[in-house]
Amino acid sequence: MALDKIDRKILALLQRDATMPVAEIGRKVGLSTTPCWRRIQKMEEEGVIRRRVAVLDPVKINVGVTVFVSVKTAEHNESWLRKFAATIEDFSEVVEFYRMSGDIDYLMRVVVPDIAAYDAFYKRLIAKIALSDVSSSFAMEQIKYTTALPLDFALVNDDDK
Repeated sequence: MALDKIDRKILALLQRDATMPVAEIGRKVGLSTTPCWRRIQKMEEEGVIRRRVAVLDPVKINVGVTVFVSVKTAEHNESWLRKFAATIEDFSEVVEFYRMSGDIDYLMRVVVPDIAAYDAFYKRLIAKIALSDVSSSFAMEQIKYTTALPLDFALVNDDDK
């Protein structure tokens, strides 16, 4: 879906605060409520907006420890990947999971209350699936975190260049 300047402005506002009333969004982007709402609905239908969520404070809900888990495996086939992905779905501690290129095969971001909770997670994980090499790195400090995606690279409507 090609986006124009108004669409990108709407998305920027929604990425900052998805609870902002449509009338306020419309006012900020120069539209009345109904056309603004139609644009938002179209972006939802097209899958540009996947969902609207609340971003929680991990410390306040007792998952203030972030662990990046690198996984290497000797298994490189579709059935093993399906099993691994299904296994990871059952672990609420895993908040991001990627298949990688390069030296590692998979990367997970895991959030837990403390090292003991991570150790329990790790033991449950290796009990469910065979992994050849797992490396864990604990984040010492979060320097930047955002859920907002950059909009500078969005496909541009030709009339809007």
